[in-house]
Amino acid sequence: MKDINKNDDGNGGYDLIVIGAGSAGFSASITAADAGKRVALVGHGTIGGTCVNVGCVPSKAMIRAAEAIHGAHAAKRFPGLSGHAQLDDWHTLIESKDDLVATLRQKKYADLLPEYAGVDYIDTGPARLIEGGVIVGGRTLTAMKMIIATGGHPVLPTIDGIEEVGALDSTSLLELETLPESLIFIGAGYIGAELAQMMSRMGVKVTLVTRSHLLPGAEPEVSGALTDAFAAEGITLLTGLSYENVRRDASGVTLRVMQGGEPVEVTADHLVSTAGRRANTDSMGLDEVGVKTDARGSIVIGDDMQTSVPGIYAAGDVTDRDQFVYMAAYGAKLAVKNAVLGDDQRYDNSAMPWVVFSDPQIAGVGLSEQQARDAGFDVKTSVVPLDQVPRALAARDTRGLIKLVADKKTDKLLGGQIIAPEGSDTIQTLVMALKFGMTTKDLGATIFPYLTTVEGLKLAAQTFDMDVAKLSCCAG
Repeated sequence: MKDINKNDDGNGGYDLIVIGAGSAGFSASITAADAGKRVALVGHGTIGGTCVNVGCVPSKAMIRAAEAIHGAHAAKRFPGLSGHAQLDDWHTLIESKDDLVATLRQKKYADLLPEYAGVDYIDTGPARLIEGGVIVGGRTLTAMKMIIATGGHPVLPTIDGIEEVGALDSTSLLELETLPESLIFIGAGYIGAELAQMMSRMGVKVTLVTRSHLLPGAEPEVSGALTDAFAAEGITLLTGLSYENVRRDASGVTLRVMQGGEPVEVTADHLVSTAGRRANTDSMGLDEVGVKTDARGSIVIGDDMQTSVPGIYAAGDVTDRDQFVYMAAYGAKLAVKNAVLGDDQRYDNSAMPWVVFSDPQIAGVGLSEQQARDAGFDVKTSVVPLDQVPRALAARDTRGLIKLVADKKTDKLLGGQIIAPEGSDTIQTLVMALKFGMTTKDLGATIFPYLTTVEGLKLAAQTFDMDVAKLSCCAG
């Protein structure tokens, strides 16, 4: 722990108190320190927060490992090729993941603290808000401004018996000592989709269960394409159901659901819940100081990142805004600028990209077709399957499509989604197109490199006005 007296005013006073030492907390602290402010960074949980410790980093490392196995088997899509790869040692793979997490936590968080003389890191216990400051480790810290960035945690859905069966979550799944033979995943959002496919590729028999359908936040065409891809890989998907109960016996964990009015039971070694998260706001004294939260415990903030209490701001997964690490860092910077640097900036997610690291990858930005209609736009759409994209044909992998949404009156692009093997790296071009107000004709007239996935955006833009199937290669 750093010297907590280095930057205070002698009475425990700071320019800014930041609660939470994850992405948002570090972003806020660094931004304030760079501007010459005295900052108390109060630890909340393991330094580094969700992303590096139990979220993005470990899951994506494991997803890449599973892709390596799948990629070898998928070599047979090229005539004359075959390949094979297998998981030899689950324990060693988990250890390597843990080593990566520990390295990044040290380099990108703990080792950064000495570089910022204006930041005191205080990890003597949980913080409790009081008027004008916090109490932490029996000591009172004061500041005119405060930023709460305590993140969130997984929660179990309300299903009879689930508390008793030892359900796993996204964290404990990747801490298993041995590889299970079978798993049931509850929840088919992006976390469930990513981890279910990853474990299936490791050789586990996977059943994915959801009340609605796979990736309910994605365009129907995109969700349908991923559903087909999962089915082709042998993942069982049960949709449109209600949960009855779950129990554990000698045969494993059995989940009973109702689907189409009929009972269905699924049994596996473990049940994995990826059905929701809750903000880390319990026992912080928010009610006592008047900070408003919603039904999920998330802190309600305005576009200026300020809570219902003047001078108290919040950022990241603890809020009712976007639950992405890069948006946490972005929001934290805005909070600092507004809180202690005299700015008046507003949170803007209109060109915010999002990615699901399934295979094919899914990425989107802006409004979906339904969101655009709900917003009152006269909507037009275009959909280009990947079998019209030369890159996909050359790669012998045409799983996926690109969908664009535009305003029929102005031709202005409103949003789009991609499902493609390289969808995550393709979406940023569409982000820039939306950010700078491009029309479909602007995008369709832009020069793109040939035999790239991103060229599909040009083809999708041209599809508003022509049949791209009738174009020769590079004719656009």
